[in-house]
Amino acid sequence: MTKHIDLNADMGESFGDWVMGNDPALLDTVTSANIACGFHAGDPDVMAKTMRLAVKRGVGIGAHPGFADLQGFGRRRINLSAENLRNMICYQLGAAQAMARAAGGQISHFKLHGALSNMACEDPEIARVCYKAAQEIAPTIKIMVLASTPMQDVAEELGCYWAGEIFADRAYNDDASLVDRSFPGAVIHDPEQAAKRVLDMVQRNAIISANGKHIAAQIDTICMHGDTPNSIKIAKAVKSTLLRNEIAVRSLATASYKF
Repeated sequence: MTKHIDLNADMGESFGDWVMGNDPALLDTVTSANIACGFHAGDPDVMAKTMRLAVKRGVGIGAHPGFADLQGFGRRRINLSAENLRNMICYQLGAAQAMARAAGGQISHFKLHGALSNMACEDPEIARVCYKAAQEIAPTIKIMVLASTPMQDVAEELGCYWAGEIFADRAYNDDASLVDRSFPGAVIHDPEQAAKRVLDMVQRNAIISANGKHIAAQIDTICMHGDTPNSIKIAKAVKSTLLRNEIAVRSLATASYKF
């Protein structure tokens, strides 16, 4: 059976006149867009513009909630109570749903951002609070989880529709977590290197760590960070490499995953 892979990118992360990344160019290549909800990045105008472009290009729209940390781009850890965390997720997902409808589309998936994602990967209770909140609002929403981590365990436990994600431009530790950005080699900038390692992981159904360890994984979607230098070149290289190797590329909005 032909394998299908989704290509996703974090976007809508500009703010006012300040521009982050090249969203229009990325939307020509990816099949799913994770759009910031105004807390770690973005604002209503940026959300509206990005979602309209995604609808026009036929790209699936996802909510990308993070901590209320514009200055730190959502990469600083914030400790919140379960109630505060639930309300923060509900607020951002609800806003994303409204903005998507106004743009003529709908939210098809959900992906945690930055420090919130890292904390949810380490602490299953944080993932549980976030995913349950998303389920309450949108029971059939597809949850992007870092493949083969506690995030996936929680999604399975809750009976979520979920998709396993790997990163084209990030190095991995031996436990399938991401190498901290402060370490050399944590972010991959070379498009051909990124495309080669993605193909290797998809064909082997495994995450390959920086040390060469193979970790069995369900890989449904591949992320390219919109704020990474060479992000457009990386996205194009990954897509062309997959297609050349007879791996179909399609949006999560057209697929269903539940375990």
